[in-house]
Parts: sequence; C-alpha cells; structure tokens
Amino acid sequence: MTVRYGVIGAGMMAREHIRNLALMPECAVSALADPDPAMLQEAQADCNGTPRIFSDHQSLLDAGICDALLVATPNHTHAAILTDILPHELPILMEKPLATTAADCRRILEAARERIAPVWVAMEYRYMPPITMLCEKVHAGLIGRVITVTVREYRYPFLDKVGNWNRFNRNTGGTLVEKCCHYWDLMRFVVASDPVRIYASGAMDINHIHERYDGQAPDIIDNAFAIADFANGTRGMMDLCMFGEGYHWQEEISVTGSEARIDARIPGPPRFDPNGRAHQARIELSRRDGKTVPLTLPDLDDSLLRVGDHHGATYFQMQRFHQLVKTGRGQPDVTLEDGLWSVVIGEAAEASVQSGQSVEIDLS
Repeated sequence: MTVRYGVIGAGMMAREHIRNLALMPECAVSALADPDPAMLQEAQADCNGTPRIFSDHQSLLDAGICDALLVATPNHTHAAILTDILPHELPILMEKPLATTAADCRRILEAARERIAPVWVAMEYRYMPPITMLCEKVHAGLIGRVITVTVREYRYPFLDKVGNWNRFNRNTGGTLVEKCCHYWDLMRFVVASDPVRIYASGAMDINHIHERYDGQAPDIIDNAFAIADFANGTRGMMDLCMFGEGYHWQEEISVTGSEARIDARIPGPPRFDPNGRAHQARIELSRRDGKTVPLTLPDLDDSLLRVGDHHGATYFQMQRFHQLVKTGRGQPDVTLEDGLWSVVIGEAAEASVQSGQSVEIDLS
C-alpha cells in the first residue's frame, strides 16, 4: 500500500523531505500546501508524481487525500498549524522546533493528550551515521559511565528565508532554540537524563548587524557558550559559532566516560565549501591507555547525500517514520515530550544569555 503524504511548507527543509520520499518505495506526495506559488512550483518539481497544490494547510486537510502529514514551515507558524491538524488523527512528522516557546509546546501536548495517531518531532541529528554510531557505542557501555558531553558547531550563518523571518527571536525562539534544539535533544538522549540548570553566554557580534527589515534590526545571536547540569550528575557543554564556517569539521561531538572518550566529527555540506570539497566524517575511540581506535562508518549511497545538507540523516529519519506509519505499531523515536524539553532548555539558555545568570530548569 502506498502512503499518501501531505507536505505543509515548500521551503528548503520541506523539499529535502520530499526528495527523501521520492527515494523510498510505497510513498507518494499527494498534496502540497504553501502560500508562495513560486516555492510550490519548485517543490512540486522534486516530487515523484504530481501532487495537488493548495495555498494553505486547511484546504489540504479538507481535501481528505492524505494518509500522513509532514510540516516544515517557519518556526512561528508551528503552534497554530499543529493546533489545526491534531484533531485530524493523521500521523505527523513535525519539523523542529516543536514551537518557539515552552508555553506553546505545553499547549500542544495538552491538545494531543487523547490523540491516537503519532506525532514525531524531526530531530534529524540523531540519525547522522556518525552520531547514531556514537550514541549506540555510548549506550552499549563502551566508554563506561558517561561524565561529560561536548557539542561544538562552527558553521555558516543563517540562510536566507522568505522575508528572512529567521533574523528575529520572535519568529525563531532565538538561536539557542532554533539552531540548538537538536543539541539539547542529543545531550538528553546520550546521557539519559534531564537537565536541572543551565548557564549560557552569547551575543550578536558579526551576522546580520547591518540588515534592516521594515526598519527593524535583527536580534538573533550568532555565537554562544552554554553549560548544562543534568539530574544524574553529567554535564553538557555547547560551543556555537554561526560565522566560523566549518568547511572541514562543522560539528564535533565528544562524550567522555569513566573508561574512554568517543568523538564524532562531521563535515559541512560540500556546497558551502569554497572549493566544493566533500570531506568524510570520522568517529574514533580514545582509551585510557592512550590508544586511539578509529571506528568504521557505513558507506552511504550518493543519492542519500544529494537530497540535502544532513549527510543522509533526514532519509534515515523518514525511513523510520514511514515504517511507523505503515505498520501502525510502536512509538515515535522523538516524542512531543522530547520536543518540549528541547525548547525548554533552549528557552532557558536564551534567558541566561539575557540575564547573565544561570537558570534553574523544572519541567513541572
């Protein structure tokens, strides 16, 4: 049976998901919704087939031609769109962040409390092959008891979006929500614990400082350090720079345990490298005896790398979501509660940047 997907949004991430669906069997994009006709036309060209086109998500829902929904729209629209589609009881893959504020996330969880169909929050970094392997090795006890987790991302600035909505905290939730929700989710997943406090220091020093939109100056920070304390005694550190292009290594994740350290290094997308170079990801184990052991990553089909900038992660995520939809069995890997936590942590980090003080985190 072919699963008919309705895609709400026609921007960069929506098109990456559409290209993934085109590679998978028993999938079809039956409907596309976006208010921008030009973007709809581009997204339609990525589809394996000819979907029906709608200017808004409500018209798409009313058509009744979808078995599952995928939402990839600007952050500040997430809460309203989810509120509209939750009653339709269709499986949903919801792009991150779940919403721009913890309050909106909580309202979404309450609205979904009696829901039967799953909602999966798209945290694709879990599915990058080197990060997947890192998590598997850590959870298998290869490094002993987890003590610290460090995430370092030195990358290109925020990309141009429609109206450049991503230049403002009110639309994104702030950089430490918009960009870093992936990393808060990853830290919680690795250490199997929830944070109790966070301290962050950041600023807007380089990017977008001369831009103006309807006379308004962007306010989204472009670099930050953050330290999180977790309930089980582990600590996480985040080092983010949005103007330090990591052409060779864009992300570096290190987990240090009582017996060893494991490091994953992930290159930036080749299209952002000045020479178009494609670098290979690496993962290695550093033991207490001083020996470093490289681990072998699986080879990836080039088709998975060509769909977007996430090293095959969005394909593997979509594959798992599609299996959940097809079988009707199991739970999302990344739940609404996980989506809430990632926003709660990012929101607390943004508050810490503003106050200069550490912020206690209490989900209750």
